[in-house]
Amino acid sequence: MLVGSAARPVAIIGGTRIPFARAHGAYAAEGNQSMLTAALRGLVERNRLQSARVGEVAAGAVLKHTRDFNLARECVLDSGLDPQTPAFDLQRACGTSLEAAIAIANKIALGQIDAGIAAGVDTVSDAPVVYPREYQQLLLRAFRGRSAWARIKPFFGLRPRHFKPQVPDAGERRTGLSMGESCELMAKRWGIARTAQDQLAFESHRRAAAAWQEGFFEDLVTPFAGLTRDDNVRGDSTVEKLAGLRTAFDRSPTGTLTAGNSTPLTDGAAAVLLASEDWARARGLPVLARLTFGKAWAVDFAGGHEGLLMAPVYAVSAMLKDAGLSLQDFDYYEIHEAFAAQVLCTLAAWESAEFCRERLGRDAPLGALDRGKLNVKGSSIAVGHPFAATGARVLATTAKLLSQDATARRGLISVCTAGGMGVTAIVERA
Repeated sequence: MLVGSAARPVAIIGGTRIPFARAHGAYAAEGNQSMLTAALRGLVERNRLQSARVGEVAAGAVLKHTRDFNLARECVLDSGLDPQTPAFDLQRACGTSLEAAIAIANKIALGQIDAGIAAGVDTVSDAPVVYPREYQQLLLRAFRGRSAWARIKPFFGLRPRHFKPQVPDAGERRTGLSMGESCELMAKRWGIARTAQDQLAFESHRRAAAAWQEGFFEDLVTPFAGLTRDDNVRGDSTVEKLAGLRTAFDRSPTGTLTAGNSTPLTDGAAAVLLASEDWARARGLPVLARLTFGKAWAVDFAGGHEGLLMAPVYAVSAMLKDAGLSLQDFDYYEIHEAFAAQVLCTLAAWESAEFCRERLGRDAPLGALDRGKLNVKGSSIAVGHPFAATGARVLATTAKLLSQDATARRGLISVCTAGGMGVTAIVERA
């Protein structure tokens, strides 16, 4: 160990996020820095951390401008924390802020720090727009020129094509497929029906709307840029309305994924405060839950061995072995809804004796989970999915659920990511 001789429990003190907004809407004029700063300020204010120095802030974004190379640190400087608080950026696609939480938790467990913040932010509305590499190389040749002629000559090679911008897309470089197209293949492989996907999407909206109505999110969300609530939640959604939407990725009769049963493009930010229990006690802060296990995994999607978004299936299996638990030993399951089909493929794989034997090396299937305990306050289809922020949102939600339920013991978190990866965690009641 780098510090100490025994691991300390890691407490989840609380989380704060700004309302999640559909892309090119309420936050169209905002950027990663303003949104993440707002989430951090909200966390600082609610936990009375003004001018306090915490051991570390870990945060990241998937879509970043070059100016955001030191994003976490820049946001800390405007957050209200002591400016001597260190910070670093990291990125694991949609698992970014959950990975950040695990990184912070490890430092706390080892005694390197007493408290830290994990966060994530993303904006599709302010995505970086770049120009072709050929144009970039031309400009660099001009920059390197040692004479006036050498600096001017490259520009004689300018062509109209150089001014065609390249907008970021969600395609996987190894396969050329978008995440939605990849998930369509998964849905076909596992036989996931359109009706089942629409039902899960409907439940996500219904539960998220109910959670807002009952005030569950009030102390988890801080207003920003005129928004006080997530603007994608559709309390009036019905299975019938969802069934009327056309497919989005496979327009043939066999397509099943639609805009309604997939996550919308979203802008937003979220942050979670983690600490040792002694630190929390000294500051008079409540301990909502403990972060006890975490696991990352990757699958060979490029070689066709496994579906792009199936890594959490493997990560959860391995994590359960670490913890000595079964899939049924949880009171809440928070499975990120990248697509309804992805969630349903995950559940089907855990229930498959053949898959669990041949892919997970288990003698028996992990089995079914109680759907009534799954995403009980809605999830990404309804709330939205700012890529790097989702893990922090889910972690804060799970911690609050456990703190409010005296009969609950633990929750399981699962987040799939681009690149065929997944990040998972176990949260236990304090």
